[in-house]
Amino acid sequence: MTFTTLAITLLFVLVPLLLSKALNLNLGKDTIIATVRSIIQLLIVGYILKFVFEGNQLIYILLMIALMIVAATLNARKKGESISGITWKIALTLLTVEIITMTVLVGFQVIPPTAQYVIPLSGMAIGNAMVLSILFLNRFKAEIEAYSDEVELILSLGGTPKQAIHRQLIAAIKASMIPTIESQKTIGLVQLPGMMSGQIIAGADPLQAVQFQLLVLFMLLSSAAISSVLLGFLSYPTLFNQQMQLIKEKFNPEN
Repeated sequence: MTFTTLAITLLFVLVPLLLSKALNLNLGKDTIIATVRSIIQLLIVGYILKFVFEGNQLIYILLMIALMIVAATLNARKKGESISGITWKIALTLLTVEIITMTVLVGFQVIPPTAQYVIPLSGMAIGNAMVLSILFLNRFKAEIEAYSDEVELILSLGGTPKQAIHRQLIAAIKASMIPTIESQKTIGLVQLPGMMSGQIIAGADPLQAVQFQLLVLFMLLSSAAISSVLLGFLSYPTLFNQQMQLIKEKFNPEN
């Protein structure tokens, strides 16, 4: 694909622009900003990855992974600003996901320890963990806001913070994991995933592409579970003060 043929694909961007204009959705500006940012960001990343792949040095790989974790953390923390220490909690969650993922993939020699394999798969794992963290934080805050009276009732009856928040915590974890689980149920029937499609377009054997895609699916399922559970158990203790009372001010809808 050349830059000329790529420019032709901008016709797809006209569709949401025209629909936004016709229906007064006021999404034109956001659509243009998103398009321009995606072009600039991906081109920059493309040149960086080309340099990293050619160098194939461990320090470059680690720097790229660190950059991914920092960017993902800064993006996800916006949804949990009311939770004390949410920045380091998200960063620790993403780092844990990355360590477990690469320990399995590289440690058991599923993939070679090269930039060509480690960086794309790390990006998928970290990106998925970021999305799950955002979903979890949104649902967790909504659950506490909706059932704060129930939480306080359990506390007043002598329950511990863990017991008081248990139902809301589990509900948020389940809700954040459902999209990943449901999407995997229809893989291959409703859609051909990105990695598989990309390999097939590049000329790879379809069965080999399927194997790599299954690797990604299993990895994403694991990262979903780890990120939701770990972030949940790191977050809930800070919602209570030293007298084991729920700090309701943190969940004021106006914040």
